Amino acid sequence: MVMTQTIEEQAVSHFEGKLKFETDPADVYKSILAGDFESVILDVRSPQAYAKSHIPGSINLPSGFVDHADPLPLDRPLIVYCWGPGCNGATKAAARLIRQGYSVKEMIGGIEYWEDKERYPVERENLPQC
Repeated sequence: MVMTQTIEEQAVSHFEGKLKFETDPADVYKSILAGDFESVILDVRSPQAYAKSHIPGSINLPSGFVDHADPLPLDRPLIVYCWGPGCNGATKAAARLIRQGYSVKEMIGGIEYWEDKERYPVERENLPQC
């Protein structure tokens, strides 16, 4: 006998499934403020973009170098982000990291939503003057 799900059950399954693999700036920031944040945040943009602004405490690991990076802690979940909704670098990096055995979530909205929409704090590095 084949059991079929109702449309409501399918919807719940769909949205709960997304939450297993996605987070957003508000949830990340709330966890940081609450002091219960255990994840490692990876900024997968270029070093130049990272230097301009990044989430405090994040590590820069450009998406194209994920497969060749030094090992990351396997006992802590990873949160990856890139520019914003128009960028799939974080999605690509997440897929490669999961294949390597890491627990990963993508921060939807990226630095655009973190910095420009939510106005959460960022760190900046001094860039050489031309």
